[in-house]
Amino acid sequence: MRKAGGTLVTCTEQDQRLMRLAVDLASCGKRTVRSNPLVGCVIVNDGEVVGQGFHRRRGEAHAEVHALDHAGERARGGTAYVSLEPCAHHGLTGPCVERVISAGISRVVIGARDPYPEVDGRSVARLRAAGVTVTTAVCTSDVVHQNRGFFSRLRRGRPWVVAKMACSLDGKTALRSGESKWITGVESRLDVHRLRAEYGAILTGAGTLREDDPSLTVRTSDGREFSPPIRVVLGARHCDVKGKRVTDAGAPSLFFCHEDEEGWDDDRVVRTQGLQGRPDAGECLRALSDRGINNVLVEAGPTLVGALLQQGLIDELVVYIAPVILGSEGRPLLLGNNAPNMASIEALQRTDCAVLGTDLRTTYFTAASAAFLRDLASSLSR
Repeated sequence: MRKAGGTLVTCTEQDQRLMRLAVDLASCGKRTVRSNPLVGCVIVNDGEVVGQGFHRRRGEAHAEVHALDHAGERARGGTAYVSLEPCAHHGLTGPCVERVISAGISRVVIGARDPYPEVDGRSVARLRAAGVTVTTAVCTSDVVHQNRGFFSRLRRGRPWVVAKMACSLDGKTALRSGESKWITGVESRLDVHRLRAEYGAILTGAGTLREDDPSLTVRTSDGREFSPPIRVVLGARHCDVKGKRVTDAGAPSLFFCHEDEEGWDDDRVVRTQGLQGRPDAGECLRALSDRGINNVLVEAGPTLVGALLQQGLIDELVVYIAPVILGSEGRPLLLGNNAPNMASIEALQRTDCAVLGTDLRTTYFTAASAAFLRDLASSLSR
């Protein structure tokens, strides 16, 4: 049951089923929507789905508009299932709530309230004032999970940060010599490119840049459109970057260096404060948030990933485990994060596990980030 304007409105199993369809539709924008949230919309009339739509990219029509265009006159008197509260303000596009009202929709079911300051309950109030029945908080946890980057940027002032790692069965990332190509199989490596395509930025450190010279670009053959993620180097110096592949035209790049770094004139350079000549990682993430980056994929060495984890700046870990053993002299998965005792260790929350060829891909949330999502879902359900 959901309360709407003093009246109890029943949330049915069909409401949940159709909202999950809207959430699934929203995921179609993963590779292109970038700074905006993922939103899907399904319109139903007389028990039949008559319109569907999702938000593709910033500045283009929102999910509700696509669904209403699809439904045409069949939308009148129907129910709209929208994964996120419709916008109520004039931005790059007009307010969707007015389009929903003018189309004659009689009921709107909303997955989660939009915490964006110019929305945040305003659309719900506008719809009810226009005589539209509104049911809220349907599958809210699903919507929050799907838009965790967008919500992290709004609520915490930084993107959702995911560390991608690959290791042997004994937790090593390379031989003592540094040789690591290839620990994992081709299926895992293809999956990494799928993962990259869904992020607004890919972050690495100066050490990885010097040692591996990664391109950090997306190479897929599935034919699906994507917006190239920004390549970010943390702790870069001019001598580290010069001649490296991250400076090519394959994708946009940003280089975060300490404010004392001199003699580097490039509009892609961002100088920040920090200690011992190193830029502050938290400040760098806030700067990416200011640029509209919702999600950051970290592909770095054990020192940087360990430091970010220790500072509480890693939210999620995606670990590819290959069925090989590299031995005790191999390079470790992480450095630092030494627990004083077992009682001080917080268990990660496993969210997914998949077999890719002969490898295993396991995904985890940190305890703090899992709690953030639970609390957020609770607050957006009110």
